[in-house]
Amino acid sequence: MSPNKMEANMNNEKGFFAKLKEGLSKTKKNLTEQIEGVIFQYKKIDDNFLDELEEILITSDMGVGTTMDIINYIKEEAKKRKLEDTLELKDVIKEYLINVLKENERPDVTDKQRVILIVGVNGVGKTTSIGKIAYRLKQSGNKVIVAAADTFRAAAVEQLKEWCQRAGVDIIASEQGSDPGAVVFDAIQAAKARKADILICDTAGRLHNKKNLMNELSKIFKILDKEFSEAHIDVYLVIDATTGQNGIVQAKLFKEACNINGLILTKLDGTAKGGIAFPIVNELKIPIKYIGVGEQIDDLQDFNAQDFVNAIFE
Repeated sequence: MSPNKMEANMNNEKGFFAKLKEGLSKTKKNLTEQIEGVIFQYKKIDDNFLDELEEILITSDMGVGTTMDIINYIKEEAKKRKLEDTLELKDVIKEYLINVLKENERPDVTDKQRVILIVGVNGVGKTTSIGKIAYRLKQSGNKVIVAAADTFRAAAVEQLKEWCQRAGVDIIASEQGSDPGAVVFDAIQAAKARKADILICDTAGRLHNKKNLMNELSKIFKILDKEFSEAHIDVYLVIDATTGQNGIVQAKLFKEACNINGLILTKLDGTAKGGIAFPIVNELKIPIKYIGVGEQIDDLQDFNAQDFVNAIFE
């Protein structure tokens, strides 16, 4: 990579971190400022302090399970490191949260063609996320094709065509109401013929009925297995961060229906519920792959655990 390109990439990353900090400002107010408040209030690590901290974490969308994990980690580390002053705990909490997000990280497969299936309920930002991911992957030097296999929702195909045009990638589409499996089949043939690195498939992915969802996805998997067995398949679930704890409920239902191995967290800008990232990863053991903090095409970026936690706590 040339020095100019490296510098441009560093500037982009700095710009995105600033945008991330701005986007997570409400989450910071909801979570970090309350944690800092209780730290300054109590000074000493005792049961009263831990009870107050527990309440703050639960009401900040951490959920009961992750909250108890944090409290237990604080107790263990305070004992191990002989900590007595609450002021020393902010870094301990940060450390725990970074570890939760990092321990589930998995690198992308790059040595073979990839298929990324995108699932998620209507309204979470699935279509726009596909356009932004396609743009991001193309900017990284990949040849990308998109399959518009959400033939159920009115205007989904047209919307995706617009995003693909903006991203500068090819799209394989059919009319609304046509068979999603046929669209995926055509897209696989196109990906092979055009030697695409990555095929991104939109899916109806609707959760009105788990059985229907499983049937729809199993049909797509059968086609992929038969026609594109040499490709690596990822299934990414799009979660709207503004839904808070409901996002975890959705994620659990989708995980029961298919093998989700990545999450896309959208609409982090303007929500106080960004803390939802921690219990989703902690409880489901699925990594966050991308996060969205705005409406522009480059406002969705690769997820970085350290940057995410720093943006909330700095």
